[in-house]
Amino acid sequence: MKEFNSLLFILMTVFFYLAAKKLYSKFPYPIFVPIVTTTTVIILILANLNISYENYMHGGKWINLLLGPAVVSFAFPLYEHRKTLKRHAVSILISVFAGTIMGLLTGVYLSIWFGVKRVILLSLAAKSVTTPLAMGITSILGGIPSLTVVYVMVAGISGSIFGPFILSRLNITHPVAIGVGYGIASHGVGTAKASEYGKVEQAISSIAMTLSAIFASIVIPILMKFILK
Repeated sequence: MKEFNSLLFILMTVFFYLAAKKLYSKFPYPIFVPIVTTTTVIILILANLNISYENYMHGGKWINLLLGPAVVSFAFPLYEHRKTLKRHAVSILISVFAGTIMGLLTGVYLSIWFGVKRVILLSLAAKSVTTPLAMGITSILGGIPSLTVVYVMVAGISGSIFGPFILSRLNITHPVAIGVGYGIASHGVGTAKASEYGKVEQAISSIAMTLSAIFASIVIPILMKFILK
């Protein structure tokens, strides 16, 4: 029975994602980004049928395991556009480092301002880092990794929804700027969104996401010690 449920949840997730992609191709509005609509539908189904997250993850964990290989696959567009990366290497490094610091400080200080509990604060410090590393960072800090996953998803989804509007309002059209913005703020989900702009944007977003994860792994534990003294 457990194996049947696992297979059912995998098929359900894949079906709704494919349906969401088809919907987004016809109505390419930010609110219809596939990960948003798929997640919303699955949450509604689980809530209405009283299916726990733990039961869903018996099948969902197999999809989650593909996250690592999916991130590694981003290396291909990096190789294709390596000359562009080399040409803008300094600006990318500076921008990613600054963005990583700002992503940490804004989230943490807003949480302190709103008076959230310490364990929640520790769980959201790595919200702008790709999921596998964000969970590891949270474990080091003493937060709740599963809660961090939620914050990471919120950051990724909100970046994909509001990113096009913000970029348009600020008249940001340079592919490097677009890629760096999505990669830092919305990691994997943002990189998928950046791919809609072009291969250069996707490549830049991939490297921004990777560098951000490296910087965050080093900087976040150090800065959190000073912030939470």
